[in-house]
Amino acid sequence: MRKLLIFLLLWSTCAVAQPAYQETTFWASEVQRGDLPPITERLPLTPLVVDLAAKGRTLGKQGGTLRTLVSRSKDVRQMVVYGYARLVGYAPDYTLYPDILRDIEIEEGRKFTMHLRPGHRWSDGALFTSADFEYWWKSVANNDEVTPSGPPDFMFVDGSLGEVTFPDAHTVVFEWPYPNPNFVALLAQASPPFIYRPAHYLKQFHVDFADPDALKAAMREARVRTWAALHNKRDNMYKYDNAAEPTLQPWINASATGSSRQLFVRNPYYHRVDAQGLQLPYIDVVEMTIVGGGLIAAKANAGEVDLQARGLDFPDISILKKGEADGGNYRTLLWANGAASQIAIYPNLNFADPVWRGVMRDVRFRRALSLGIDRRMINRALYFGLAKEGGMTALETSPFYDLTNLYAWSVYYPAKANALLDEMGLTGRDPTGIRLLPDGRPMEFVIETAGERQEVENALAIVADTWREIGVKLVMRPLDRNILRNRVYAGVSMAAIWYGWDNGLPTSDTSPKYLAPTNQEFFAWPKWGQYYQTAGELGEAPDDNQAIRLLAMLDGWNHANDEKTRNIFWREMLHIHAQQQYGIGILSQAPQPVVVSKDLRNVPEQGTWAFDPGAHFGIHRIDEFYYDEPHQQVTQ
Repeated sequence: MRKLLIFLLLWSTCAVAQPAYQETTFWASEVQRGDLPPITERLPLTPLVVDLAAKGRTLGKQGGTLRTLVSRSKDVRQMVVYGYARLVGYAPDYTLYPDILRDIEIEEGRKFTMHLRPGHRWSDGALFTSADFEYWWKSVANNDEVTPSGPPDFMFVDGSLGEVTFPDAHTVVFEWPYPNPNFVALLAQASPPFIYRPAHYLKQFHVDFADPDALKAAMREARVRTWAALHNKRDNMYKYDNAAEPTLQPWINASATGSSRQLFVRNPYYHRVDAQGLQLPYIDVVEMTIVGGGLIAAKANAGEVDLQARGLDFPDISILKKGEADGGNYRTLLWANGAASQIAIYPNLNFADPVWRGVMRDVRFRRALSLGIDRRMINRALYFGLAKEGGMTALETSPFYDLTNLYAWSVYYPAKANALLDEMGLTGRDPTGIRLLPDGRPMEFVIETAGERQEVENALAIVADTWREIGVKLVMRPLDRNILRNRVYAGVSMAAIWYGWDNGLPTSDTSPKYLAPTNQEFFAWPKWGQYYQTAGELGEAPDDNQAIRLLAMLDGWNHANDEKTRNIFWREMLHIHAQQQYGIGILSQAPQPVVVSKDLRNVPEQGTWAFDPGAHFGIHRIDEFYYDEPHQQVTQ
């Protein structure tokens, strides 16, 4: 963390010459009419001046419409992910730098003094100041009606609630009595904790500020019973489905709710400019169309997108490459995938069935399942041998990459798998050769899927064949994504298949929290995660010795004062996962297809497709992409 903090301070103090600003053509008529201030009054006094040349990129042109697709209406939130305006953000090399913040000072790892950019404004022109942080802290996080659960858990360190103070309009201080090594990285997440709110907008829905009669009328119109429900309905900074809520993102929502064609127009008050004085983003409009998931590859092949990776998988590469060769006006780039595993099986250690739960909690069973998977066959059949075979662990570009972890219990060895199951006493079999559970039932292992990726079902078909050799019958059950999640969380799903950890590229400054049972999102231990998340009010206390060790090591990492010690904790936690096979990884690093219009510039030829860290396109700064001929890229 020390290196990170020094970098943040040095980066924030680098002097960058401010160029002469040029008016944005998109908003020129509004400026001429007097409906919008000129560019010199819309930018902060110290905007973030982007050095494109240092990134190997070219200065761009303003204008054009970028077309992209999503498969669900709720995925309009991808505009917050892709736009990636954050208080602190990741660069492509995964170093952190101030973005919305002018700079941040860090003392002893426990006091964080944030300096805002004077003159920075919300998308509606209202000033963005420390009052917006104060509103979040006092009127949202610490209001029992708006947030019944109280302040978020990242505000607590060793049980002590942090203090937030507001010395002046452009300074905010977060302070704890002990170091909080997670805080800065949290601010750079794809789905960050928004520790500020547009106070001037939300006060009209808050009982402490609003006119009572107007508030009641707004409640009736929204058909909610409480003012807090109305407030939370209007406060959707990540969901991005309230076009009336001001934002700091590069594009603002300009569409009616429920439309299958969502338009996002450039934010006239965005805080970033290039060296020639042009305000970013370069692209004026993003058109996000909602289509069926199965249509995304076909529409990309037909030239109906300008930038697309979401909804595309490795099996789509062949049809995309063919369309490109047949004269399609796009390129198909192959980026690295940053998830720790493309496909991972999660036996639910909190499954409600006590017999199955006892079997799955025996590490020999999980190891046997992993040894019974022919990863080489799956790789060749589904990925032409281009993926990395092995268990779920840190990827090759992480400093914690270890071949021993990758191959631990992850090489196809059915004889060893059979021996482990026999050792467990699971020697009885039915007439078809399927092993019997201790209570006499056949060992039918039900894996539930979201039914969204064909390669997952194809992989499970191969696994089903090889598991039969060890006496386990695989039953696949496709479900809706939300139903799958809820079943896992409730402990009624025996096992699920999903991606591996979002972050397969950890460094010593990355919190290993997702390796410990701290969150229900890790499908192997949803109840233990709930217990941690709710401080024991819900879920179940972990009773697995290795899971308890992981929690202890997380605590050790949180209190480590040097990089060497944090590295030790990271390596040991990864070793535990490799040995325990909580998540049974199958393959990783299969190329991610990215469809890019041939007219779109500044898109990196090589990149990493990862949700966190990286925010998919966000880390590559989509606001710096531009068209050579933007006037030809306007949707009619």
